[in-house]
Amino acid sequence: MDIAAQSIEGGFADPVFDAQTVFRAVMDAMARPGSVQPLPAFARPPAPLSATAGAIALALCDNDTPLWLDPALQASTAIKSWLGFHTGAPLANTPADAHFALIAAPAEMMALDGFSQGTQDYPDRSTTLILQISDLVSGTPLLLAGPGIETSATIAPAQMPRHFVEQWKQNIKRFPRGVDIILATADGIACLPRTTRIKTMEA
Repeated sequence: MDIAAQSIEGGFADPVFDAQTVFRAVMDAMARPGSVQPLPAFARPPAPLSATAGAIALALCDNDTPLWLDPALQASTAIKSWLGFHTGAPLANTPADAHFALIAAPAEMMALDGFSQGTQDYPDRSTTLILQISDLVSGTPLLLAGPGIETSATIAPAQMPRHFVEQWKQNIKRFPRGVDIILATADGIACLPRTTRIKTMEA
């Protein structure tokens, strides 16, 4: 199939309804960090962009939200065409310019502080990172606490960046600045807003 056809196919079948459903799942996951919100496969982006990460991009990105792609995604002309056609989002020149970042290989990702942290006056200008991971159960267990979590919550996301917990502690110290993270698996999403504290579970 040629790239032109690939870039047009695989978007939302019902753009308004599908975008609202994905947006609501992201908002619920942000409001209750560590909770897993199921998300049907609304989108069929070109590989290696996952269906879940693609759907989140379609729901959140538009022509006012510069988008950063990690090297695995950047290498695909089909993905850039697909995102461009369905979202209109411009590609950010640097991670620090991005409103959203799509990361297909989180284990190889650059440090969190390389992305936009927002400013004290406009903390919402920071980057939201969308990390594609295989699951939320096979990685190092993370104990979550903070707003939206009654006592604590635990997730164990696979393929996370090295030294992630240390990086996240630094991220919390920058509050109200700092990045937010959406974890996208094949069957759902979980979120780590910048207000969430993380501890590793000692074995």
